[in-house]
Amino acid sequence: MISLLKKTLGKTIEAIELLAPKRASKISKELLEEILITSDMEYELVESLLEPLGEEVSQRELEVALHRFFRGESYYDRIAPKRIEARPCITLVMGVNGAGKTTTIAKLTSLYQREGKSVLLGAGDTFRAAAIEQLKLWAERLNAGIVYTQQGHDPSAVAYDTIISGVARKVDHVIIDTAGRLHNQTNLKNELIKIAKTCDKAFSGAPHQKLLVLDGTQGSSAIDQAKIFHETLGVDGIIITKLDGTSKGGALFSIMQRLRVPILYIGVGERAEDLIPFSEEEYVKTLLGAIFDEEKKSTL
Repeated sequence: MISLLKKTLGKTIEAIELLAPKRASKISKELLEEILITSDMEYELVESLLEPLGEEVSQRELEVALHRFFRGESYYDRIAPKRIEARPCITLVMGVNGAGKTTTIAKLTSLYQREGKSVLLGAGDTFRAAAIEQLKLWAERLNAGIVYTQQGHDPSAVAYDTIISGVARKVDHVIIDTAGRLHNQTNLKNELIKIAKTCDKAFSGAPHQKLLVLDGTQGSSAIDQAKIFHETLGVDGIIITKLDGTSKGGALFSIMQRLRVPILYIGVGERAEDLIPFSEEEYVKTLLGAIFDEEKKSTL
């Protein structure tokens, strides 16, 4: 899994290695600050991470500081992923246009199926005929059930019918797509609230998971749009896509720190199986390897 993450963070690693000294056992705090900001970690977060450290920072000292971020009060105790025991587990997937939302739903479906779980999809993006057809195609490829209607129909009705069908079929997971929307489109935000209320009418307590898909190429600039989704409906977890196309891998720290929402998965390719659970251990190890040039040191 580390190799998959390393490949996905390839451009971030390249950007770091351009600045990082070769085979150094310690790095000056000033240079380390520049490296972390270059990876799109926000300045205030970088300052808080490095403030307790000396002017020369070792790999171990930075590792402790990064893990402290995840395991301290600022992260883990407050935003650990929620446990869900409902069956079916109803998941609502949100995101702006172009974030890779529909493909991510296919990847989630594949992930659950590999765990031996059954999945029913709901084509709730009724604004675009192409979105319905794309999800139908994925459902066929993955041999998953799907509930859909014609373009322009009420997406809340699709959500309701999908959940009722999922309960009747006794599936493990119901995943409902929603229309890609800009974070400042009030009418579409209101519709999202309506869909969530309809889910609760169909199955008390639903949706059990509200997942937000974020485009990794936007880096820290994705935080503002994510905050609006979170304030509108509440986000339980984040899935990051397209990290392989950007040098902004350090933004993951800022996203978690600012939103207090866990990153659950990272897309690592275009195939249905190219979705991996986010691991802070592997993420930190990958960044440290780039900063302290571990690969080149190991060849000496």
